[in-house]
Amino acid sequence: MHRRSFISALASFAAVAGSKAIAAPMVIAESPFSREALLEEARELAANPYQERQKVPQEWLDLSYDEYRLIQFNTKKALWRDTDSPVHVDFFHPGLYFPHPVEVNIVEDATAKKLGFDYDLFKKQENAPELPLNETLGYSGFRLRTEMVTEGKFEEFFVMQGSNYFRAIAKDQNYGLSARGLAINTADPRGEEFPDFTRFWIERPSADDTSIIIHAMMDSPSVAGLYSFTIRAGDTTVMDVAAHIFTRTELNNIGLGPLTSMFLFDETNRSRFNDFRPAVHDSDGLLIQNGAGETLWRALANPTTLQVSSFVDDTPKGFGLMQRPQGFSDYADLEALYHKRPGLWVEPGENWGKGSVTLIEIPADREIYDNIVAYWRPRAPIPAGGSHSFQYRLSWGGEPLSGKPVARVLNTRMGTRFTGGYITTIDFEKNLAIPEDLDTVTIHASSSAGEISEGILQRNPDTGGVRLAFTFDPADANSTELRAQLLVAGKTITEVWLYRWTA
Repeated sequence: MHRRSFISALASFAAVAGSKAIAAPMVIAESPFSREALLEEARELAANPYQERQKVPQEWLDLSYDEYRLIQFNTKKALWRDTDSPVHVDFFHPGLYFPHPVEVNIVEDATAKKLGFDYDLFKKQENAPELPLNETLGYSGFRLRTEMVTEGKFEEFFVMQGSNYFRAIAKDQNYGLSARGLAINTADPRGEEFPDFTRFWIERPSADDTSIIIHAMMDSPSVAGLYSFTIRAGDTTVMDVAAHIFTRTELNNIGLGPLTSMFLFDETNRSRFNDFRPAVHDSDGLLIQNGAGETLWRALANPTTLQVSSFVDDTPKGFGLMQRPQGFSDYADLEALYHKRPGLWVEPGENWGKGSVTLIEIPADREIYDNIVAYWRPRAPIPAGGSHSFQYRLSWGGEPLSGKPVARVLNTRMGTRFTGGYITTIDFEKNLAIPEDLDTVTIHASSSAGEISEGILQRNPDTGGVRLAFTFDPADANSTELRAQLLVAGKTITEVWLYRWTA
């Protein structure tokens, strides 16, 4: 499975207007609903051997990308469209990248109503292929729409489709990076395992609700579990996640709150790409607020070999992948609109304990591939037959408010020196923590290999902040860890800038 396959597909699966006929997904079964009962189902599921799910008919799997797009959901037949619900629900059909259907239930008045697959809810263009309909069919996922900007106009803000991936945006943004429920054996020589969300329960919100609740059952060879999402759309779209997993096998390489994004190039490696745009990425840095109170900014890279970086911590305050450049000219792309991609911040709940924020950077030569993964890896493994519950908050949109008045990193540039070695410049934003007299600022710049200069600090007339410039020579090293920060009287006044240079 390509990490970015389903994202590329979803970007083009826009809803189209249909006929004036009004319909709703058909209900094929009803049962009492409670989250406690779902937790018991997850526990029982994990106590039994894993079973592969049935695929949809081969004709659906053989759809080409263009054929898949010829079949689109009719938003005039959306779930709860003709009610006072503040959220409408659209559905995706299976096939192509999505071989396994998922079960979708709606919850109303403490009753779960299982939905059957209804092909009449979709608009088929004239040259859409004829496809068989049988009991193996089901929806491959769904999206949520609400009145984001204009009253009466329901716009999408959340998509759940493919494995355990999901995406969201805030107001006036475009889809970019994704989140997952759980990462297992990422970058492991044994191969990565992708758990699936196989069943969903969507609770109908009342007219005055500001959030919607979704429950998702997870299943894979190693784990089963239940995730509950409370989602609030707005200037920042916020999700409170409560998860409980039960293990079939020992989990010693897992990722909590995993994020997946794309970084192709920026001013650090643009020379590798013959492209009209100055930068191409969904995220440009990993932001960490660790348990010791430091704010770290790790500029992302697109290496030529796979890289794994670990930031050891105890009870982290948060981490996330950010898209800091927000101007159109930063990307000059009228189609992808990278300047409108969201950042995603993970705020752990209680008792995340000891572990590490883990960053994985995978070589990529095209922007259709997600090559960046970040997550929290607990230090202690979860034994087979064990269970683990955890909570966290996801904030899609801008950046979190920092608890410390330090200057953020705005940009990183890098290039070769004509006398040998490399020159690096780091732009820090305008901030009250930076004094007028730059002679009072102490520069801390270091390299794990080779030699590095002391650094020069100057005002940047374009940003109003300051620019730190230094040179480094890695000598014979194939890689080196670079670190820089500014201090006054021993107190840090900027984020800690980090970067891994590779030959």
